[in-house]
Amino acid sequence: MELPKNHFKAGLAEGKTQIGLWSALCSNIVAEIISHSGFDWILIDTEHSPNETPGLVAQMQAMALGSASVLVRPAWNDTVLIKRLLDIGVQSLLIPFVQNTDEAKAAVAATRYPPEGVRGVTGSGRGAHYGRVDGYLHKAAAEICVVVQIESGEALKNIKEIASVPGVDAVFVGPSDLSASLGHLGNAKHPDVQAALKSAIDQLNALGVPGGILAFNQEDAKRYMEWGYSFVAVGSDMSVLRIETTKLAAAFK
Repeated sequence: MELPKNHFKAGLAEGKTQIGLWSALCSNIVAEIISHSGFDWILIDTEHSPNETPGLVAQMQAMALGSASVLVRPAWNDTVLIKRLLDIGVQSLLIPFVQNTDEAKAAVAATRYPPEGVRGVTGSGRGAHYGRVDGYLHKAAAEICVVVQIESGEALKNIKEIASVPGVDAVFVGPSDLSASLGHLGNAKHPDVQAALKSAIDQLNALGVPGGILAFNQEDAKRYMEWGYSFVAVGSDMSVLRIETTKLAAAFK
């Protein structure tokens, strides 16, 4: 049995624009529905949603026949959390709150087996199709995608150095936490924040490193894409459910 190809990682390398959706509803049924909706990628969040490992497995199984690549955000840049995600078959990781090169190197090391990294060794987990992928231990890294998240003013100052760490495949800019760090909590539209988001992608594009971002509406998403962000989350399952059900109820009341 062959190791699954990471189409999201391949798309980044090819410079493709990839449109995504955030998933925080912790439901395999929701995951199955949205995986067939036409998105290029779906991010299953464990930082700001009550997702745990068994539930992640169920959601990934439900998405297996869908067209979207699966990304998972661990709750923290933690070697043990990352190991567990890799062992259940996660190939693309969004590592939160990376502030400097040391933290970026630690994120990469957590995804590599020794001597290149510190990932705990097993060849019998779901990621290796329960031992059916020949040579998994030597092949796994090639299909693992490490995306680090820039979320503060300090990280923004270090963005060139962070993006240049070997093994970092892309950089994701988090507007909400960056806004708070810059003194504009809850106001990603503030000119200072927008300037920071533009500066971030300009620096990444100059380095040839793909940049990603979460947009809160279609207008923002289109602007970020025009600036050069190549993988953009254009909404979330939670917000779609909230907005559309509110509209439906209002239409009859």
